Amino acid sequence: MKFSVDKHEKYVLIKLDEQKLNTLVSPQLKSELILTNTEGQRNIIIDMSEVKYADSSGLSSLLVGHRLCKNSEGLFVITGLNEAVSRLLNISQLDNIITVVPKVEEAIDLIFMEEIEKELNRELK
Repeated sequence: MKFSVDKHEKYVLIKLDEQKLNTLVSPQLKSELILTNTEGQRNIIIDMSEVKYADSSGLSSLLVGHRLCKNSEGLFVITGLNEAVSRLLNISQLDNIITVVPKVEEAIDLIFMEEIEKELNRELK
């Protein structure tokens, strides 16, 4: 699987450089998501702008990322979906569970807003 990982203080950006997110690719993505989360990162952005096709195994790997981030009180965001993959998320109703935004910059802003909100809530307690 071809992908790049860009680590930052508050989040990790994983850009998939594959056209298909399927049974051949998804186990490696799951492994990378688990490793990233185990290293202490709780906010993960997946840039899927190169992905043209996804199957149920690919969606399963995205759900793993969502669960890992949620369990560590973080945020899992998908960005750059094309129409076919977006339709698949809608049909499977995963768009109600997983946060999807159009651009990477919006995902970064969303994560920073969430982090600020969590900090403020901790200070108020």
